[in-house]
Amino acid sequence: MSLFRRNLSDKDLDFIIDTVAPDVTDKARLKQIIKEDSEFRAQFLSDEKIFNRVIGEKEAFLKISPALFFEILLRKALKDLKGRGYTWEREANMNIPVFDSSEVVEFLENEEHIMYLADMLASFTRIENYTVYLKVGKGIWRKVHFNDMDIRSLMSFCEMIDEDRRLGLYKRIADICLFILGLFPDWAERNYRYPVSKEVRPGILGQPRISPEEYEKEGRRFYRLAATHKYVRDTIWEEIFWDLYENFQKAKKPLNFIADNYLRYRRQEIFM
Repeated sequence: MSLFRRNLSDKDLDFIIDTVAPDVTDKARLKQIIKEDSEFRAQFLSDEKIFNRVIGEKEAFLKISPALFFEILLRKALKDLKGRGYTWEREANMNIPVFDSSEVVEFLENEEHIMYLADMLASFTRIENYTVYLKVGKGIWRKVHFNDMDIRSLMSFCEMIDEDRRLGLYKRIADICLFILGLFPDWAERNYRYPVSKEVRPGILGQPRISPEEYEKEGRRFYRLAATHKYVRDTIWEEIFWDLYENFQKAKKPLNFIADNYLRYRRQEIFM
């Protein structure tokens, strides 16, 4: 059984069946098959009709869970990438073809990878701010604010807590780096250096800006930290985190493909 095999809600299942098989007579039985048979589910969610609907109907995103929405896009990306011999990489002011599509497809054919990426993307549709109180001495507490999209505040928070409590932060920091380089690589570049002169922009509040290269470096570092955390030892999570550490570029490419081909004009609308 897949680690990320989620129980689709009735709302999700109704949307899927009404789109792909609206004339089915035994809807309850079909729902059960979709929930129990992962291979059948994958084939069903790879149907062109469901992709066309989630992309063509602006309100479709509100009718299903975010994780299902992104799973559909990832399965479409897998299908489309199989028909290509290369992916694109941005270098200077031009796109460079890289003949690695077969490797990217192999990475994405792993069901655990698709489910992880779908859940990860869903987690960025709503950004949260937190305030916590940390005990720093006898009777002394420190108030800490952090944003779950700000890797600097999350890194600082990591240093304030015990290793036992850091796993979720390691994962979130790594996911942020992958998300930014996958869905908003153009922003990462513009935010770091001026587009014409290529000079690095001045820092903000005394903090240097983060380059795209640093996002990748930190993303891989924190996936490694997550993979070596004692709470995931000898579990499938350990395997997943090592996969992302070792194949960060391959994990990024399907997200680039989705951003460029399916969500180019909707990214700001979906990820608020």
